[in-house]
Amino acid sequence: MTTNKLAQGLRMYYLKQPNRFEFGIGTEMPAAYKKFYTEWKYTQPTPVHYIEKEGKYARNEATGEVYPVQNVPLPLKYPKEAHQGLWGGESVIQGFQKRHRLKQKIPHFWVPTLKKSIVYSEVLDKYIRVTLTDRTLDLIHKNYGFDHYLLKTPAYDLKSELALKLKRKILETLADKSLYPDNPAKKDEVYSKYQQYLSAYTKEEIEWYGLNWREACVKMFAIKAAQTVVAPLKHQYRAELIVELQNESEMPAEPEESSISWLSRLNPLSKSTKTS
Repeated sequence: MTTNKLAQGLRMYYLKQPNRFEFGIGTEMPAAYKKFYTEWKYTQPTPVHYIEKEGKYARNEATGEVYPVQNVPLPLKYPKEAHQGLWGGESVIQGFQKRHRLKQKIPHFWVPTLKKSIVYSEVLDKYIRVTLTDRTLDLIHKNYGFDHYLLKTPAYDLKSELALKLKRKILETLADKSLYPDNPAKKDEVYSKYQQYLSAYTKEEIEWYGLNWREACVKMFAIKAAQTVVAPLKHQYRAELIVELQNESEMPAEPEESSISWLSRLNPLSKSTKTS
């Protein structure tokens, strides 16, 4: 049974869903990656497709009826194309649509409007051609720049693997101070503008930030392989052979019995037979 099917079965019985860090290679993952992955996958994102109501109860102004507030998240779908662009928290909504009052509801998917545009990263000093939504552009303008938008937005709202990898690249550039190597004045100006975001991350957290599960497993296996020193078997066999030869050389030599003795016993014309 796969992890997804197991999670669906446990959800039906209101049981705790399995955590990837509770078995297998997940138990050996560093705390830096656990922090990022928990923020990315296990934290509820900011509502985008509905308005979240505050409080426990609300009143209908027309009828005066009091009803409990239920902020139920919409079922969202994140296809692989969402990780190749910047959707600004939007996703594909799965639901039903009634197109005629005398007909039954039919399944329907609402897809955000996508467009190709170019964004500029001041830290990386690069223009990047990406697929994004109008909400992404609004958030970039609201945060006064593409770098501010990525650095201010948590992983659970960025969602996209492309956005997370760009954010990690920006953080690495700031941490290493490798921006604008040919322009020291511009380097100091841009670094002083964005260095405030480094206080929220350690060097190890930046190193593991933005990696999906497969990339993190490959990185973890590489670290374990580098820490494990595997000696060639020929060295082991050579050492065992040397010990075996040394043991044989130290053993006392057994007296060799003459090969003629047993032949002489069988030969009736031998000297020993005559003597007897």
